[in-house]
Amino acid sequence: MSVEVGIIMGSSSDLEIMQEAAKILEQFGIEYEIDIVSAHRTPLKMVEYGQNAHKRGLKVIIAGAGGAAHLPGMVASLTPLPVIGVPIKSRNSIDGWDSLLSIVQMPNGVPVATVAVNAAQNAGILAAQIIGSSNTNVLEKIIQFKTSLSQKVEQDSKKLREK
Repeated sequence: MSVEVGIIMGSSSDLEIMQEAAKILEQFGIEYEIDIVSAHRTPLKMVEYGQNAHKRGLKVIIAGAGGAAHLPGMVASLTPLPVIGVPIKSRNSIDGWDSLLSIVQMPNGVPVATVAVNAAQNAGILAAQIIGSSNTNVLEKIIQFKTSLSQKVEQDSKKLREK
């Protein structure tokens, strides 16, 4: 099996959040790579990563960043792949709003799918859904996952009504 999703982040302080994307990809049986690629401190690494990700077989990139949060948009400008941005509430951010707005306010022609602040798990699910659109094994796992969400709500509802 080949690596299909790249998970990148601006610094090691983002790892705790971004690991949630990795966990969900593991649940769906999707191979991924994970690395620190800073738009500001390692711009040449970022350019190389963005320009060559599709050549290495990646199908989706999940990019997490806090503060100014340039990584998702800059990578999106360099790659033909879909990029999912994860705004991260970092110690120097304005409750994550600066990161969210930096990622979501992309100009026409450079889209970045953006999830909620610190919602790397949703980024992983979205990446799996993208992969699942052309991989029936992953699609079946997504259907099962969605069914389990529904079943959990029904179980919780039943417990609540019984009280």
